[in-house]
Amino acid sequence: MQFLIFQHVAEEHPGIFRKFFKDDGIETTAVELDEGATIPDLSEFDALWVMGGPMDVWQEDEHPWLIDEVAAIQHAVIDRKMPFMGICLGHQLLAQSLGGEVGPSAQPEIGILDVTISETGLKSPLMQGLSATQNCLQWHSAEVTKLPEGAEVLASSPACQVQSLSYGGHAFSMQFHVELEEDTVPNWAAIPEYRDALAKSAAPGTLETMLARAESNMPQFNATSRILYNNFMTATGLSAAN
Repeated sequence: MQFLIFQHVAEEHPGIFRKFFKDDGIETTAVELDEGATIPDLSEFDALWVMGGPMDVWQEDEHPWLIDEVAAIQHAVIDRKMPFMGICLGHQLLAQSLGGEVGPSAQPEIGILDVTISETGLKSPLMQGLSATQNCLQWHSAEVTKLPEGAEVLASSPACQVQSLSYGGHAFSMQFHVELEEDTVPNWAAIPEYRDALAKSAAPGTLETMLARAESNMPQFNATSRILYNNFMTATGLSAAN
């Protein structure tokens, strides 16, 4: 199988999912959109994954490639009904491409925080085998403010109503991060926009706390990632093709 990956900064790649792809013999093509890479023909791929990034969906003037990316996601999900997974910015881009709305967070979430899987989420094939409360990494100052028509909310938090959504049984996304590896937090802390957001919204010492908590929770994070990956493959019918 061939998976297409949209990336928006080199440090935000599929993380631990790369191991799962490799284990399943899935070949991946990473398109670094922020570096001017061209979006290839979607018909050559079995699934589309869209990762996070420090830019916002409304910053088309600064990042004009966002216009083509939203159009490509819309074509993939609506027209081609491709299996889709979006994380953080990828979650927001999915919502926007489907007619939803994204705006600044009333309360940015940065740190190791809880999300609650909704009743709909607990019935969703993506969330099978997960507990109703999930401890995860958050690092965002924007959020989905209007759910697209036809989409369902799979998880929420006190500060963010749409932490995860599904659309059409083949497209899924999460505001929170599930792709963590040992070097994820220090790598992201070096990105200027993330470092600035951390400084503005968090108390001194939060980075050290995040590093310590991410390290101690890494086995749980990676186990959750494996469950979500397996569920995604099953829900979208890709596991049968493996």
